[in-house]
Amino acid sequence: MKPVNRREFAAITAAGLVAGVARSAPAKAQETGGGMFVCMHGATGSMHDFQTTMEGWARAGIRAVEPDLPNVRQFTQRESPQAARRMLDDLGLRAVSSSNALFLEETGPRRAQAMEDLRWKVELAEAIGADRLVAPSAASDSHTIDDYPEVIDNLREAADIAAPHGVTLMVEFTRLSTLISNLRTALMVVRAADHPNLKVMLDTFHFWSGMSKFEDLDRIADGELHHLHFEDVPDDPPLEVFGQPDRVFPGEGIAPLDRIVEVIRSKGYAGPASLEMFSPQVRAMDPYDQAMRARQTIEPYIL
Repeated sequence: MKPVNRREFAAITAAGLVAGVARSAPAKAQETGGGMFVCMHGATGSMHDFQTTMEGWARAGIRAVEPDLPNVRQFTQRESPQAARRMLDDLGLRAVSSSNALFLEETGPRRAQAMEDLRWKVELAEAIGADRLVAPSAASDSHTIDDYPEVIDNLREAADIAAPHGVTLMVEFTRLSTLISNLRTALMVVRAADHPNLKVMLDTFHFWSGMSKFEDLDRIADGELHHLHFEDVPDDPPLEVFGQPDRVFPGEGIAPLDRIVEVIRSKGYAGPASLEMFSPQVRAMDPYDQAMRARQTIEPYIL
C-alpha cells in the first residue's frame, strides 16, 4: 500500500472470596467458545515465573491466557519455545493473545529498537500459538495533526512484520498517550492503515478514565473490536493523580462495565475479557488466587 498523506485521512475483598475455595482441587474450567470468556493477562502474574503462573491459572479453571512475552522468553532461554507451547497444551491453556509491543507508532529514538524487538516477539507469539500481540500507544512527545500520516505508515510497517507469522497487532489507546489516547483516534488510525494484521482493541481502564466518551462505542463497526482488557476504574484517588497500579477488579470501581459489555456484544464481540492488573498487592497473590478472583469478578458481567 502507498504511504498516507494528510488529505487521505481526515480504552480487598479478594482474600475473603477465594478463602473458601479448596486449593487442593482444580476449579471447574471455563468454556472459551461461543461468547465472551475470562482471560488472564501476563502482567497480572508478572511477579511469578511463567510456569508457576500458568500452572496456578490452569488450576483455577482458566483456559485463555495472554502471556507476557519477555517472561515467556526467560522460560524459553532455559527450555525452548516448543517446551513453552507443550506446557500450555498440557495445562489446557490457549494463548489467545500476547503482550506487548510499545513505541511502534511514534517516530523517534525508541522506535528502532522497538521494531527490532517486534521481530522476536511475533516469532515467539507464533511459537506459543498466539495470533495477536497488543501494541499500546505510549507516545510522550508533543505532536500535531501533521504527524498522523507517519503514525499510520509506522503502524502499517509494523503490521507487515507481524503478518508472515500470522500475528495481528492490536492498537491499544492509553489514557496518557500524546498520539492515540482514545477510542476515536484508535479507530481512525487503524482504518486509515487498512492492514489485515492491524486491529483495534479496548481496555476498559483506559476507556473510562481517559478522553473517550461512552457514545464512542457506537463508532465501532460490527466485528471491528478485536480484543478486550477488562478492569475497573476506582472512584479514588482523583483521575489527575492515579495510574496503572490503581486499577481495581471489575465491580470494585465506577466504570459502567455492564453497559460496556452490552454495547460491544451488540457489535459482535465474543472474545476474551482479559484481566490486566498492575497493583503490587494483586501481582503478589498466588496465581491460583488471582485467577479465582478474576473469575468471581468478571464472569457475572459476561456469562
